[in-house]
Parts: sequence; structure tokens; C-alpha cells
Amino acid sequence: MPQRAEKTRLQFTVNGDPVAIDVSPAASLLDVLRDELELTGTKRGCEEGECGACSVMLDGRVVNSCLILALECQGGEIVTIEGLRRNGELHPLQRAFIDCGAVQCGFCTPGMVVAAYALLQQNPSPSVEQIKRGLEGNLCRCTGYCKIIDAISSLAKGGR
Repeated sequence: MPQRAEKTRLQFTVNGDPVAIDVSPAASLLDVLRDELELTGTKRGCEEGECGACSVMLDGRVVNSCLILALECQGGEIVTIEGLRRNGELHPLQRAFIDCGAVQCGFCTPGMVVAAYALLQQNPSPSVEQIKRGLEGNLCRCTGYCKIIDAISSLAKGGR
């Protein structure tokens, strides 16, 4: 009879809330977010780190949650798409994506918004080229990126 893998206690912060959960050593951060914590805004895409649908912020940097073992996040701070909402209101970036028509099928949107959020945290006034670089690793098959860039530009300090 095969032995069950022992679970390990993981303690970290997710969207500002402390979390303590027992996880399999082989569980990815994506698995824990979606399956254990029911934060399904983070999408399961290619599971190879190529599409960006699973992008979250880990300790202030954007990562592909499908490539990170959950236990690597011990003591860390995770921000998912759900964590951008405040008091039940969409983050201005989420609202800009809607207002600019940057949402079509919506599958890539959470990863795009998280990447854009990180970019604007580091550079409140990015050029179009800097926005494109900030979105590298996030694929969209529907929009052609123009409206996504428009949405991010609309929030850049100094406006465009």
C-alpha cells in the first residue's frame, strides 16, 4: 500500500490575511490558492510559466504561481487579483480594464491586472514601451493588447 505524503504547515499572508494551512510538499502555490483557499481569480493556464494567467505577487514581485512550490512562500506575502479590491470596490486598475474594453474572454485578465499593478507600483508613469515590457510573460489571445495598454496608460500619472 503506497504511503501518503506528509503535509507540512504553511504560514503566510494572502491578500492581507494571515493563513496557516497544511499542504503537500509537492503542491504549487497555484494549487493552494485555487483548491485550498478558493481564490479562483488566479487562473490555471499552461502550467509551464508561459502564459501568465496564474500571475500573483509574492513579496512585491510578480511570479507565475504554477512554478512556485507553496512551501517556498513560507512567511511570505501573496497578493492575488482578489486582493486588489478594497471595501468591496474594484481597484481603479480593474475598473480601467473594464472601462477601456480590455476584457474580452477574461481568462488572461487577472494575470494582466496583477502585472500592471506591479508595474504601476514601481513606475507610476510608464511609457507605452515600459508597459509592454511590464506585461511580458502575459499572453492574451483575444484583445491584441491595445486596449490593455490603453487601460494601464489611463492610470499613469500625468495621464495619456
